[in-house]
Amino acid sequence: MGWIKRNLLFSIAGIVALLLLGGAGFYDYKSWSHNSDAFDRLNTIYDTLQQLGGQKPAPGNGKIDNIKTAKEQEAVVSEWIAQTGGFFKPISPVPDSPDVTSEAFAAALRRMIDQLQHEADNASVLLPPKYGFSFEAQRSIVRFAPGSLPSLSVQLGEVKAISEVLFASRVNSLDGIQRIRVSDDDAAGPQSDYITDVSVTNNLAVLTPYVLTFRGFSAELASVLAGFAASPHGFVVKGINVQPAGASAQGEAPAPMGQLPAVVTRKGGLPTVLNEQLLRITLEVEIVKPLPRK
Repeated sequence: MGWIKRNLLFSIAGIVALLLLGGAGFYDYKSWSHNSDAFDRLNTIYDTLQQLGGQKPAPGNGKIDNIKTAKEQEAVVSEWIAQTGGFFKPISPVPDSPDVTSEAFAAALRRMIDQLQHEADNASVLLPPKYGFSFEAQRSIVRFAPGSLPSLSVQLGEVKAISEVLFASRVNSLDGIQRIRVSDDDAAGPQSDYITDVSVTNNLAVLTPYVLTFRGFSAELASVLAGFAASPHGFVVKGINVQPAGASAQGEAPAPMGQLPAVVTRKGGLPTVLNEQLLRITLEVEIVKPLPRK
């Protein structure tokens, strides 16, 4: 204690120095902690920029604004979709009612099958006996599987539109139209009425497949393709299979599937320049139905 009294000034200076050192240390610690947090935030921002820069497309930089460009391109695509709406007009369901009943659908189905049979007869298009246009499972019942009527009504309208393209082209005969199963009742129908595919929905539309098989010459095939192309509805031909048919003249009953025609040998006379055979043609057709625009 005596030493402190004799060296009071020195002791006070030492205490002040210790306090200053402590304050400096605390300040250094706070500064280091702040710098560390800032460095971590900088690394996070840098990593985010790297991720954004690596995206395809990237947001851009000071000279290129990819986000703005993407929005402009989206506007162009939306305008194009609006302009093409005239080529993808919806096909009216049969019957065209939001609350279709079993009685209404059964009556409409009978009328539609009868109408299509008469249209085929008027166009000289042969049909299989008592053909139901892929609705054999439904034509003999009056009560339908719960929840199936809206989808069946849509399909009946689409089958009508497909059939009328074939009749307008005056194909020789219609072997059959195949559709996807949309009802529990379809399980009881003939397998020849259905395909195993399903409708596909993407961001823009619903794609519903059909397969149709008919007989005719190359002129009728060209007319059918032109008819689908000119239709205001969204018909897209996805595949074509052509093979010689088993019948060589209009009015003959179609031969069984897969049977090839007999070869006829002509003797004498002028050489045949063009001897076109009747063809059995199978088309895979999708109907493109745009989704409602938001």
